[in-house]
Amino acid sequence: MIVDQRIDDGTPFDWGRTSADYAKYRDIYPPEFYQMILHRGLCRDGQHVLDLGTGTGVLPRNMIRYGATWVGTDISVEQIGQARRLSAGMSGIEYRVSSAEDVNFPDASFDVVTACQCFWYFNHEIVCHKLHRLLKPGGRFLVMVMEWLPFEDMIAGESERLALKYSPHWSGAGEQMHPIAIPDCYRSGFELVHHEERKLKVPFTRESWNGRMKACRGIGASLAPERIIVWEREHMAMLERIAPERFDVLHYVAMAELKRI
Repeated sequence: MIVDQRIDDGTPFDWGRTSADYAKYRDIYPPEFYQMILHRGLCRDGQHVLDLGTGTGVLPRNMIRYGATWVGTDISVEQIGQARRLSAGMSGIEYRVSSAEDVNFPDASFDVVTACQCFWYFNHEIVCHKLHRLLKPGGRFLVMVMEWLPFEDMIAGESERLALKYSPHWSGAGEQMHPIAIPDCYRSGFELVHHEERKLKVPFTRESWNGRMKACRGIGASLAPERIIVWEREHMAMLERIAPERFDVLHYVAMAELKRI
């Protein structure tokens, strides 16, 4: 269980509670997302990559084909369990249970460190120094996020309003496209060498969009089970009214690439 006053006004959440839905419904990054990484020359061709907050191992599982080796870490035992299950038979991926602040590897172990959908959870004063030690000189720290756009996409907006009805302190709502903000503590050891933001459409069915919403922090990771059941009943009824069986949801992707100096 995590309690952080910066997030959801301190409402407790636990990703382990939603790991099964996370594994089933959150492997949704489209090919364009991965191409953005590859076009920067990262996570490929013999590089050794550390994926912080790996969750169910979405990045390592989808990018292992490009020739890097991976270590994925996550604070949740259940998330790492799902990552190992979904990566069964894949060589070149290792998983460990650890917070970003507690990762422990020899100096200069990695060519690249990635943090996707998790950067805002870090204690940056600790993590920035840790990553400077773990990365090779000139190594890259890649931060990425993909979020739906509730003010531009009707289905996303309606689903978000319903989520806030059940989870009014959820601070993940109201996203608009913007560059990733990098805290000042990274300036002493890193240089921002690239940032990029773009919009893209992500395909869903009613079931998969409901699952994506349920596997978010404001619903599956924090609500009581009986509240999740009631929310899901109302959400599916709403989708049957406003959405076709198959539809796209407008998202934006942002990346920030930092070079270790």
